[in-house]
Amino acid sequence: MIAADTSTWVAFLEGSAGGDAQLLDKALEDRRVVMVPVVLTELLSDPKLPTGVAETLSEVPLVEIASGYWQRAGELRAKVLAKRRKARLGDALIAQSCSDGGVPLLTRDRDLRAFADAARLDLIRGS
Repeated sequence: MIAADTSTWVAFLEGSAGGDAQLLDKALEDRRVVMVPVVLTELLSDPKLPTGVAETLSEVPLVEIASGYWQRAGELRAKVLAKRRKARLGDALIAQSCSDGGVPLLTRDRDLRAFADAARLDLIRGS
């Protein structure tokens, strides 16, 4: 199973080229994709997102939120901030979800590297 960050989903939905979009396409075909709840929220926040796409995205199985998630996400973000690295809240929540679930994350977002180091998160970088 894999998850994809918002940056990869947007590229995929726009038909952009890139290794991450191709991996996401293949994983969707093989039914090996789980959706991070925060990523779903970000994607559904686009007022121009077609209804059919929103419905399809909502059908992707969600990564489970485990007990203590919010505390671990806060601690993870604090570790990244302590190293004086960029640490957006959404990135911390995405990283913690994938770390908890042991799910590799496809992304184009370079800022997630700081979380990968702090959370032992397996990042699959795209273009």
